[in-house]
Amino acid sequence: MAKGFFRRFTKRFLLMINIFFCVIFLLGCLVPFLNPLTWWFMGFLGLIFPYVGLILVLWVLFWWFIKPKLSLISILVLLIGYKQLGVLFAINKPVSFQQEKASGALRIADWNIRSFVGTGNTWEKQKLARQGIVDLLTRLDADVLCLQEFNHSYIKETGNNLSLFTTRYPYYYFSRDFKRDGGNYASGTIIFSRYPILDSGKVKYPGKFSESLIYADIVKGPDTFRIYTTHLLSFRFNKTDYDGMDKIKEDPETFAASKSIVRKMKHAFTQRGAQADIAKAHIQQSPYPSVLSGDFNDIPNSYTYFTMKGDRKDAFLQKSLGIGRTYLSLAPTLRIDYILPDKRFDVLQFDMVDENLSDHLLLVSDLKLKK
Repeated sequence: MAKGFFRRFTKRFLLMINIFFCVIFLLGCLVPFLNPLTWWFMGFLGLIFPYVGLILVLWVLFWWFIKPKLSLISILVLLIGYKQLGVLFAINKPVSFQQEKASGALRIADWNIRSFVGTGNTWEKQKLARQGIVDLLTRLDADVLCLQEFNHSYIKETGNNLSLFTTRYPYYYFSRDFKRDGGNYASGTIIFSRYPILDSGKVKYPGKFSESLIYADIVKGPDTFRIYTTHLLSFRFNKTDYDGMDKIKEDPETFAASKSIVRKMKHAFTQRGAQADIAKAHIQQSPYPSVLSGDFNDIPNSYTYFTMKGDRKDAFLQKSLGIGRTYLSLAPTLRIDYILPDKRFDVLQFDMVDENLSDHLLLVSDLKLKK
């Protein structure tokens, strides 16, 4: 009798744990639809959502061998969140990226280049990174470059970064969001094009540390299309915050470090939500077929991504395989950089390139405008 009671108690206890994760997963499914201006704390659920989904898959396997009927609970919950899971994983046959472009293809490269400093901490390594970035982008033979954290000095030759590209890309639009030295030094986002730019402009986000949404209307033969790129607000963690994270791992009750990190994350969640709304409103008014790219600083299961993407294609989901990590710090599930063409484009191929020249991977995609 005692043995039967223990068996029933164990089964019920495990079932309650399973249901707990089901509830967390279902709450995570709501994240893309709740404006973080009000529901900012749901952003934390978005960050752990992939891991909760994986835990439910493990529960399915566990119950399948113990009591198959109970596995239906997790299966049903996973099916409810199929849209949210669908943006996390790309399921395509692996195909090597072809250097030669198809006829009529438009190759777009998007990259947060980390101000040309690479991943080294010495001046010599930074100089090598600067040239390495240029060499890699040159080898790609892209038609359009969308770069975030681009900087340029108008008076120092060592910081004359525009000249590194303008021979191959004579047309460009630079946001110059942040300026110093009387405007002689500027940084922000930039679009380079080998084809003429008919018009260009920027939409400034509110906030002291925000870069802009910029666009360029590019003419290629008989076609005109609009390229958007942007860099949304990051958590802006500094060394103190990363040290605090290490302290929290050692002692979860380290209150001071936790409070600082949560405050920064709350600010970023709310600001990115507002930025996504502003970007969406402008992009919807585009008079031409458009491609949106950039560093969103947010994962696919987020209000930011779902708002910015809308009914656009995601080049990664169209042609790649796996979870597509694009940011190399903090966690293995951070896909925060995107190339999102609207439905008037076909995605021919896509790739992510890592040559240890930035803390972000470079994205490159060949697109073709439908006739």
